Amino acid sequence: MEYTMQRSVSGDFDDVVDAAIAALEDQGFGVLCDIDVQATFEAKLDEEFRQYRILGACNPTLAREGLTAEIELGALLPCNVVVYESDDGDVVVSAVAPRQLVGIADNDALDPIAAEVNDRFERVLAAVTDDFEPASET
Repeated sequence: MEYTMQRSVSGDFDDVVDAAIAALEDQGFGVLCDIDVQATFEAKLDEEFRQYRILGACNPTLAREGLTAEIELGALLPCNVVVYESDDGDVVVSAVAPRQLVGIADNDALDPIAAEVNDRFERVLAAVTDDFEPASET
């Protein structure tokens, strides 16, 4: 079961993160949290890890609609978008697949909201892909 939607690009990691944040904002999402996993592992575990950022994205209007339909939905929010260095040096932007995420709630009222979030995430990924060279196929 696919639980993310993703694109790989060639580019500077920080530039890709900035492009992902800008694309999220263009689609009405704010980034509520930005977790630098590499820095956290270094500080807390004294261990090295690839560049990896978790962006907690939220569209307030869609979140309100979702919480109105399913009050426990907050346990699944915000929607995460991750940007990480792949093993081959490309940068991957990956977003949670909204239909899979809300599917566990088993509430049909969430289907149109998930579809809207899905469409917006597809536009986010397309915008990032448009800003950078597509990753090389191996």
